[in-house]
Amino acid sequence: MTSISLPIFGQGSQPPEQDGVALEYLPMPEDMATYRMPQLSTQLSLTQLPQAKNAVQQLQQALNAFPLLTAENDLSGLSADNRQFIDELLGEGEVSAICSGSQEIRIQESVLAGVWRLQTLNSERHIVKDTLEVGIIPAQLLHGAFAGMATQIDTHWTELPVGVMNAPPLLAELNAKIADYQPGGEAHTINLSLLPQTEQDLLFLAQRLGTGTVTILSRGYGNCRITATGTMFVWWVQYFNSQDTLILNTLEVSDVPSVACASPEDIADSCQRLQDIMQVYW
Repeated sequence: MTSISLPIFGQGSQPPEQDGVALEYLPMPEDMATYRMPQLSTQLSLTQLPQAKNAVQQLQQALNAFPLLTAENDLSGLSADNRQFIDELLGEGEVSAICSGSQEIRIQESVLAGVWRLQTLNSERHIVKDTLEVGIIPAQLLHGAFAGMATQIDTHWTELPVGVMNAPPLLAELNAKIADYQPGGEAHTINLSLLPQTEQDLLFLAQRLGTGTVTILSRGYGNCRITATGTMFVWWVQYFNSQDTLILNTLEVSDVPSVACASPEDIADSCQRLQDIMQVYW
């Protein structure tokens, strides 16, 4: 039988270059976040924590009712022990966000995907409101990210800055997509990593798009940093590897980039997981 040699591709498979320069590959993300059952303090029991028990029951009802909206689950009045139980139960999931509008709001997804904790801070950075919300993305992010922002990018200039070459056509493309976009519609993505962009191009894009009030971090696989621009529906989405090196740089026209959102299937899983948790700690 004749043996057939199969070609091998990938790192280490190619002969060294004649000039001695080795081919280097950009490290990709290595760690992936996965669900783990919350570990609650042994001294905490829901039978002795009526406030926490009520909050958990409300949360279960909200998960069961999704996608229907339910009453606000307000945690602001919890005592220290009740709050500790809820803190340990919810933990910290993959996605967090800061909304820095008229009031600063910190948003943290729990270990139960689609369960979000929103904390409103006053000027002294004290928490004045603490609530739970069930959904694909918190309503504050969906409806408040672009409140009062420009509806089009200003493309009027007398002279381009030195070094700006490829940004103007991208601004025209974004304006066209913004004009056509309807809430809930299909996202449009521009992959800046695949386009010849100078540093001046990127700076010009940032200046023309402006700065918004929402920043989101998703840590599901590596790090994804999402920033709302000062222009309606335009997000700057950047992916970093485990060494914090930028590996993908994009602009996206959408309500909220899908990488920050939970899915209906996630929420169904969270509903079942909360039931499992309560069987242990109820």
